[in-house]
Amino acid sequence: MQIILLEKVVNLGGLGDVVKVKTGYARNFLIPQGKARRATPAALEEFEKRRAELEAAQAATLAEATDKGAKLEGLMIQVTQKAGVDGRLFGSVTTVDIAEALQKQGFEVERAMIRLPDGPLKTVGDHEITIALHTDVVTHIKVSVLGEQVA
Repeated sequence: MQIILLEKVVNLGGLGDVVKVKTGYARNFLIPQGKARRATPAALEEFEKRRAELEAAQAATLAEATDKGAKLEGLMIQVTQKAGVDGRLFGSVTTVDIAEALQKQGFEVERAMIRLPDGPLKTVGDHEITIALHTDVVTHIKVSVLGEQVA
């Protein structure tokens, strides 16, 4: 299916690119999320009329993400979980726990933005994680997992 991208999409293209994608990806994800439209002649014409407006909106989103990324860069958050004597957690620290800890410090970050390279954190200690605030803005924070001894 041929689509016009209304914003930059990772590993696909930038604003205004006409690309061919699988029908299900377009119908189930890109079009409902407002990231793309079908590439019909009428849609192409309408896109060209709205190009300046879409570019301004994308620039504003990028500026906001860059500002938020500068505030988050190098931040350290602490998460407490129950742990055994050997330092392994009962359960794990997931993106939900990290998003809640960031929200307590005043940062609104969606859990889909949080990238855990090795999956959920299952040991006590400091872990480096990344947060993708925008396709072009990736910031790194440190999560310190503290073990709470179970009696």
